[in-house]
Amino acid sequence: MKDLDNIPALMAEIGARAKAAAAELATASPDSKKKALDAAAEAVWAGRSAIIAANDKDMEFGREKGLSDAMMDRLRLDEGRIQGICDGLRAVAGQDDPVGEVLAEWDMPSGLHIRRVRTPLGVIGVIYESRPNVTADAGALCLKSGNAVILRGGSESFHSSGAIHACLVEGLRAAGLPEDAIQLVPTRDRAAVSEMLTMTDTIDVIVPRGGKGLVGLVQREARVPVFAHLEGIVHIYIDAAADPQKTLDVVMNAKTRRTGICGAAECLLIHRDVVDTIGQGVIRALMDAGVEVRAGETLSAIDGTARAEDSDWGREYLDMIIAAKAVDNIDEAIAHIRQYGSSHTDCILTEDDSAAERFFTELDSAILMRNASTQFADGGEFGMGAEIGIATGKMHARGPVGAAQLTSFKYLVEGDGTTRG
Repeated sequence: MKDLDNIPALMAEIGARAKAAAAELATASPDSKKKALDAAAEAVWAGRSAIIAANDKDMEFGREKGLSDAMMDRLRLDEGRIQGICDGLRAVAGQDDPVGEVLAEWDMPSGLHIRRVRTPLGVIGVIYESRPNVTADAGALCLKSGNAVILRGGSESFHSSGAIHACLVEGLRAAGLPEDAIQLVPTRDRAAVSEMLTMTDTIDVIVPRGGKGLVGLVQREARVPVFAHLEGIVHIYIDAAADPQKTLDVVMNAKTRRTGICGAAECLLIHRDVVDTIGQGVIRALMDAGVEVRAGETLSAIDGTARAEDSDWGREYLDMIIAAKAVDNIDEAIAHIRQYGSSHTDCILTEDDSAAERFFTELDSAILMRNASTQFADGGEFGMGAEIGIATGKMHARGPVGAAQLTSFKYLVEGDGTTRG
């Protein structure tokens, strides 16, 4: 194929092949897409030794680059995580096919019969950083929704992504679907990203999945529409009516289970009435677990906390660090989240139904939770099998972007020689 030194020509060729594949995929049968994904899952599991060997090369590259522990955790693959990739592929395979679903149907007095039905977007461009599992998640969801996809993985996951991509292509081949339906950009050259952002003739939407630097670049420079979230500045508000045990369980899980994912809690807001009870207990438990607590004025009196700076509010740490602040009431908590949040995921811990209703009504984050860990902010946990990312904008895709969110719709209008007077 490809002259890797001529990036514009390389990307133009990939784009043209994706567009041709998308036209074929739009009418592919649900059974053929399911067969491709099931076969890809089998190929991933059969090839797990080769995938782990490829990942070893990426881990060495990451160490040489000085990636943080959280980023290295994102990059790492083992048999358990490969099993998770296979499970995700099979889960997407087993879902109902969204293409052609009738969303609404009605008759008009004029005699017209109108249906609104799901239709693929066309070609999706996915730009992501160190998590190699995104290769499988994005490939599966785009295929399921009848879209071709161009995957541009990060330099850190170059070998892992290539090994996983080869399994996806094996699945396409087994099902008789076009191999160009899932393409992986075969270069680490950053110029490929810049090309993708301007390929308006062949790419219909870009999904960036990575850190603030990557997503900010895409949002600034893309001429193609973007589904994105810039940061996961996730807040948990501990209400006066919070249950102590639920609060401890949820906060510890939300912060410490995996610190490097976008659903990890980054800021704790504690109602002043429970600062000396639930608040003290939670903060001490966090510190005992190795979390650095950067506390506002009231909470900084707790031994072992660090004093928060202004820059700690609205910050995504992706590390064993959390900001914490006392608030007078739910109004102050909501105001703080509106000012410093990123419209990703926010949580209230309370047994008070009216407080929860206010929190849900007055905040406009893509995901709002009550008495549940924010680490559930994930398409797989929402029953989508996998996700291509979390969208925080105001376009039709918000929250976890699964197969259904990667479709648009069209109107099918039928008459019987019907004319307009």
